[in-house]
Amino acid sequence: MLFADSTLLLWLSYYGLSLLVIVAVYFAFTFLPRLPRLVLTWAVAGAIWAPASFRLPLIEEGEFYTGWAPSAMVAAVGFLENNGAALRGGLMWLVLGVALGALIGVALWWWRRPGEVEYIAQEEERADDDEAPRRREPVIG
Repeated sequence: MLFADSTLLLWLSYYGLSLLVIVAVYFAFTFLPRLPRLVLTWAVAGAIWAPASFRLPLIEEGEFYTGWAPSAMVAAVGFLENNGAALRGGLMWLVLGVALGALIGVALWWWRRPGEVEYIAQEEERADDDEAPRRREPVIG
């Protein structure tokens, strides 16, 4: 059941809210051309969505709690606690998520370039005009 596992519900809520953030980031960058807007938006999405594992010591000696969290949070907590292993792991996954997100943004731009679509449509119109006989307008006088 969905509500029985609070970790699953927490992750679903996190990803649902992050979708709103990604849409807001996309609209915040409307002053930019399409390529930088997509690259920045998907880089932010990669940073938000990249998970990393963490390990926290418990009160009992030698006991640890392990789990998954967003890599930005793992890196931030590792920095604040001067924990080099957590910082390194969190930053590694964070940079990987940003790079993968930027590549997805470039791929989306490449897949749907607006200039190429307009150019192809103009070429098709010119080809249709050349094949059709020219219409002669009536002249008075």
